[in-house]
Amino acid sequence: MVKDNQETSFGRGFIWIAWILAIGILIYAFQGILDNQWNPNQRPDSNLSSQGKASVTLKQNRSGHYITSGTINDEPVVFLLDTGATQVSIPARVAERLGLQGYGSYPVQTANGTVRVYRTKIQSLSIGNLYLYDVDAHINPGMQSDEILLGMSALKKVEFRQTGNQLVLEQR
Repeated sequence: MVKDNQETSFGRGFIWIAWILAIGILIYAFQGILDNQWNPNQRPDSNLSSQGKASVTLKQNRSGHYITSGTINDEPVVFLLDTGATQVSIPARVAERLGLQGYGSYPVQTANGTVRVYRTKIQSLSIGNLYLYDVDAHINPGMQSDEILLGMSALKKVEFRQTGNQLVLEQR
């Protein structure tokens, strides 16, 4: 009788382990799909026009936002395009990772209220084959996410147009 109880407990333990492993495998398998839905522009579609101008076509994510992978000073970052933002806004912890130095603080009005930010300058910024140089930005210690808001200090340096659920950024 004791042996049957041990075998039953042992069998139940294996069933639990099998379920936990199955759930872990499903999470691992679907994480890539979820990541692609959040950032469908992990490798943005880049082109060159007949005049040699670089262009990038971005797709909206499920929430209707344009999120894309890119670089700042050759370091990988994730951008959230925000035409309502005056400057490129970089979370403080991301700026620290990128080695960006802040200087001259000033207050800005955000959706979450007023926050004090620090000026900085981005030497180079890229999305696909589109490169921008000497972009004004600020370091925002109040931002909690890791996405960089790509505001008008960068977007004014490119032509952009939206067609359906795509946004085309083109070198000026």
